[in-house]
Parts: sequence; structure tokens; C-alpha cells
Amino acid sequence: MARLHNHINKDELKARMLADPEPRTTLSFYQYAKISNPEFFRNHLYLQLSEVGVFGRIYVASEGINGQISIPSKNMDALQDRFDQIDFLKGIRLNIAVEDDGRSFYVLKIKVKEKIVADGLEDESFDVTNKGVHLSAEDFNKLTDQDDTILLDMRNHYESEVGHFEGAITPDVETFRESLPIIEKMLEDQKDKNLVMYCTGGIRCEKASAYYKHKGFKNVFQLEGGIIEYARQVEKQGLQNKFIGKNFVFDERLGERISEDIIAKCHQCGTPCDDHTNCQNDACHILFIQCPNCASQYDDCCSTKCSDFMKRPKEERDRLKTTMSFNGTQFGKGRYKAARKNDLSNFE
Repeated sequence: MARLHNHINKDELKARMLADPEPRTTLSFYQYAKISNPEFFRNHLYLQLSEVGVFGRIYVASEGINGQISIPSKNMDALQDRFDQIDFLKGIRLNIAVEDDGRSFYVLKIKVKEKIVADGLEDESFDVTNKGVHLSAEDFNKLTDQDDTILLDMRNHYESEVGHFEGAITPDVETFRESLPIIEKMLEDQKDKNLVMYCTGGIRCEKASAYYKHKGFKNVFQLEGGIIEYARQVEKQGLQNKFIGKNFVFDERLGERISEDIIAKCHQCGTPCDDHTNCQNDACHILFIQCPNCASQYDDCCSTKCSDFMKRPKEERDRLKTTMSFNGTQFGKGRYKAARKNDLSNFE
């Protein structure tokens, strides 16, 4: 019987992937659909995708599928053929990464989840198929130029911090689930305006647009394919690019540049920077923005505390890590703003 999970050490897998010269393509996809037996479907999909060399992270739930993957570029047609053999995935849109070296994943993981995106909603209370009107990049540009349009970023603060559309409302939230009621309250007296929303690849807007229509918003629109597809259409059609900065992505890259603008700052020294990283102290591992100078000064860590901790012997780190508190155990993603160099009191 074929194995349905990886059994090789992740460091070895990563080394193999980096050493392999074969070109790979990174892409994302999603589809809402009724899956009666997610576990069975998960196992079938794992076998199908393993055969064509897919790496990545895929979530399967009774409501559908959500994936971010990479594949040998020569196998793209074979991947599409396998999707076409599954009724609800036939002809599915594949969002090709904007900036990509194909080294974004090194193992295939497919997990069965309660939902493909954690939204905190009771789907039975509204029609999730009654979603907003999809907009091409050209139509998106036209509609967002109108005075009666509200442009809404459905992503989290650490995503919009490094890049967003001009004039967009960017809620200060850490999760999609958290954003939905906040936005509803924020816009409760503007339900007759055009509500245009966007996210990375479109999946969050699929659910959010149906939810806001259920809540009485009259004119709800969403950017088809999200920022990733928008960037592709803008380049192909020579349209005005209204996105400034980087598009945050949930893989090894942590971002792909859409415009040359740098709108964020290093969380440690305040210089212009939009490079996300995770603290090298695995006991912390907080996501934050760090410039090259601070990366060198703090050994790729978020603070002197983590930098000093990483200089201890591994045996000592393993013994102490559960007894110590780091930024990653105190703050959410991107919430930690390390002290400026003249305020060492905030460096823990």
C-alpha cells in the first residue's frame, strides 16, 4: 500500500529540494464544494498529487479545498489533468505566483480540517453561494475610482502592513475570523455603497462577500483571483497597477513584490523595510519585519534575549525553552515591535 504521509526528516527533504535543479512553479487554488467524505478524498488526492511531484500545504474540509503548492514545471499539464478528473475541480483556476523560484515548499502535506479557512461563521445561517460579483483587474480599477466605492482589505494587519491597494481600509486584525464583525460594525451605515473587497488569492472574499450580502450590503464585489491574479492581469494587459508594496504569501518566500514601493519599516530600527522573517529562536519563532543590518546585529533573532538564548548549548536550550517567555509566546504575528536602539528597556 502506498504511503499517505511523509516519513523522511524535513531537513533532508529541504536539502534535496534545494539541490534539485529542476524548475518548479508555485501556485495556489481553492474551491468551495460539498465533500461528503473529506478523509477519503484527502487520501485519494495525496496519491494523485504525489505521482506528479507536488509539494505544498493543502486543507480539505466538508466545505471544499484550499491549497498552496509547487510542482515541477513540466508537470503542470499533468496536474491539470488530475484536477479535471475530479468534478468540482474541473477547470479550476490556478493562481501562479508572481515572484517565484519554485523553492517555496519541500514536502506535501494534506490535512483534513473543519473549514478550509477559519472564519468562525455558522454557514447554515446564510447562503454561502450567494457571493459578490467577481471583478477583473480592469473592472476593479474602474470601480475603485468611483466616489461611492469602499475598498476593503480582507487580510490581516501583518499582510497589509507590507502592501495594499491605494485607498483601501486595512483593519487592524490578526485573523480573518476577527475581521468580519469589526468590518460589519465599521460600515453599518454605508450598506448602499459599492463594497469592493480583496485578499491574496480570493478565498477569503468568497465567504466574506456572501456573509456581507446576508447582512444587508446591497452592492458587493470581489477581486477575482485576488492580488495574485490582479498582478498577472495588470502586467499582461498593461493596466495601471494600484497595488503598492509587497503581497504577503504563506510559504517560504513570505512575500512577492508587486510594486517597487516599500511602505513598511523594520520592527527593530525603523528603517524602510518590508522583509518578513521568523525569529531564529524556535522557542519564539515570532513573525516580524527585519532589515539586513538588524538581522546581522541580532543573529536573525527578534531581540537580544533570543539572540543570547541561541548562543547557549542545544542541550541547555532544550531544557530551558519551556520555562522561558519570548516574544513569540507574548505577542501575535507582527505585533512585536522591537525597541529602537536607544530604548533597550523593551528588548527582553
